[in-house]
Amino acid sequence: MATVVLTVAGTAIGGPVGGAIGAIVGQQIDGRLFAPKARQGPRLGELAVQTSSYGSQIPKLFGTMRVAGTVIWATDLKEERSKSGGGKGQPKTVNYSYSANFAVALSGRPIRAVRRIWADGKLLRGAAGDFKTATGYRLHLGGEAQAVDPLIAAVEGAGQAPAYRGIAYAVFEDFQLADYGNRIPSLTFEVEADPGATNVVAVAAALGEGLTATGESAALTGYAAGGDSVRAAIAALAELEPLSLIDDGEGLLLASGAETPALIAEGELGAAAAGAGGRSEWLRRSGDSVPAEATLAYYDPARDYQTGLQRASRPGAALTSDRSAVAAALDAATAKALAAGRLERLWAARRSAKLHLGWSRLGLAAGRHVRIGGRSGLWKIARWTLDRMVLTLELTGAPSMAPAAGPASPGRPVDQPDLLHGPTSLLLLDLPLFAEAPPSRPRLLVAAAGAEAGWRRADLIASFDGGVSWVTAGATAPPAVLGTALGVPAPAGSALVDERSAFEVELLNEAMWLESRSDSALADGANFALLGDELIQFGLAEPLGDRRFRLSRLLRGRRGTEWAAALHETGEPFALIEAESLAVVEAPLGSLGGEARLIAQGLGDPDGVLAVRTVTGEALRPPPPVHLRAARLANGDLALSWVRRSRAGWTWLSGSDTPLGEEMEAYRLILAGEGFERSVTITAPAYLYTAAEQAADGLAGPLTLEVVQLGTSAPSRPASLVVA
Repeated sequence: MATVVLTVAGTAIGGPVGGAIGAIVGQQIDGRLFAPKARQGPRLGELAVQTSSYGSQIPKLFGTMRVAGTVIWATDLKEERSKSGGGKGQPKTVNYSYSANFAVALSGRPIRAVRRIWADGKLLRGAAGDFKTATGYRLHLGGEAQAVDPLIAAVEGAGQAPAYRGIAYAVFEDFQLADYGNRIPSLTFEVEADPGATNVVAVAAALGEGLTATGESAALTGYAAGGDSVRAAIAALAELEPLSLIDDGEGLLLASGAETPALIAEGELGAAAAGAGGRSEWLRRSGDSVPAEATLAYYDPARDYQTGLQRASRPGAALTSDRSAVAAALDAATAKALAAGRLERLWAARRSAKLHLGWSRLGLAAGRHVRIGGRSGLWKIARWTLDRMVLTLELTGAPSMAPAAGPASPGRPVDQPDLLHGPTSLLLLDLPLFAEAPPSRPRLLVAAAGAEAGWRRADLIASFDGGVSWVTAGATAPPAVLGTALGVPAPAGSALVDERSAFEVELLNEAMWLESRSDSALADGANFALLGDELIQFGLAEPLGDRRFRLSRLLRGRRGTEWAAALHETGEPFALIEAESLAVVEAPLGSLGGEARLIAQGLGDPDGVLAVRTVTGEALRPPPPVHLRAARLANGDLALSWVRRSRAGWTWLSGSDTPLGEEMEAYRLILAGEGFERSVTITAPAYLYTAAEQAADGLAGPLTLEVVQLGTSAPSRPASLVVA
């Protein structure tokens, strides 16, 4: 830290001497700005952790800086309850969600804008101003005329709410806490206080009101000024570069950078020695008393303002190293140059001197650089004293030129993806569920995602009475893999691998992907997908680029959906069926055959997204019977038989009969021919159509038989066979 102490003895006199003495006004300004021992200023950690302690200091921000801020107002958490589940034999689950209202002070001086915001280190608000978690947000820029925030006024009451004038702060309203363990996360803000970069001397002059900045100094992307006094705040800046207080006859200038040094002739030293001043003194400490290394910790904008460290070193051994930290945002090259400059100053400052000059050299102000005849190197005036018309100067060595810092690297950044949430794409499905126990009520599956890779979730409400009433339906699951079919497979059966058919799909966003799987993985349930209304599995997924894949080696009509294998059309929806990416919405039993409406509302859906579907109750239907057979007996009777399937038996491996999965076994058999139709209800998977019944029905041509299994809540889709 540069220390400049200005002292004077005696009384004020006129002329040039009086002007010089009057310019420094005793020691008032010096004591305020440049005391030998600085008080505490802001540390790196104080900007990274959000605080809420009473009396916490609010830094003054310059340039662009990332800070945590201080919670200055908050309400109690708001709790909301919702119920889900409650199927057959299962209790309902009560779910709790929480939101918060709070305000965070950012800067003790006005700012221009807030850019990105992080919550617990994860991006909450992107560069485009989009939030990744639902919240209301207002920013108050810190002007002296700013109005009271409406939420704070509503809670605290008229006339009781402060406007926090002169303080820039952000207000969060109904901040949803589910993503953060139902607690207020630690927030950090990228704050733009001033346009463009600033510099050391400009910030110091702004802090010391009434000072004028002059000279070149290190560029700062941003700076957070703090401390228990103006002096402490500026002293922290002086850790970066030496600062000088100069009187130009009109005002006080705060300067940094090298000015043209004054020359003190060798003869002046001898003349002063003959007077009251005495002989000059020269001192040089040993090199090993000076640190061999200087490090500077700072905030690096190239790494999202994470802490960076730059190091400068010199040859030779030393017992100590100089370590400093500054609450400033710097690029790596500037930070390295500042560390190198500090090391050079420490090395040069091992030289010191005391000179005695005549009163005519009172124009040599403290902080000025000088060269001395007969002595090498550059010197800086640290202190001067006027006593009995003899000017005594105390000098320290100064670097003769700016140090060569060498190349600097910020290090590898830890990338924080900034992905837009975007609008919701919603697919409402009515499918056989992948569940151990068959449900007793209709269940709809909700697959949702977004065209933007940053899509995360949406809240759901549902209506089963044409939109007259709506109920909360929870939230979507994590993003599903959704797309659109660019072609259709040919009809095929469900018993064998379909090696002939292939089709292309285009997925919703670039982050989605499909992979090939082995036959054994398919047997274990891998790569289930919905194409239109048919459930399929695919063994091969060939990426074609531009979000497109070619799917082949297909298993068709899975889970009893073989009825849909011939109903495909180009442009129908595609969805990868994974339990973790599907939300379940239970529908009333009376909604079967009716219309379900679902609205999803996420961060990118100000008006919500509507999906409508007829409730067919596929999860309640037994799958259609298979292996229909008709055998003509010798007496003319027709022996009809089939094999039932069960919605509880998809993974039945014991080798015994498939579990029924319904309260009772029952079938409706319809026999139809030219001019007749016979319908019977039976309780076994077989029926004997006797010759007498055939004669009574007038069977004279082909016979069509259709079998439907009667489930507890809904019938299966029909299975049919034509008997010649």
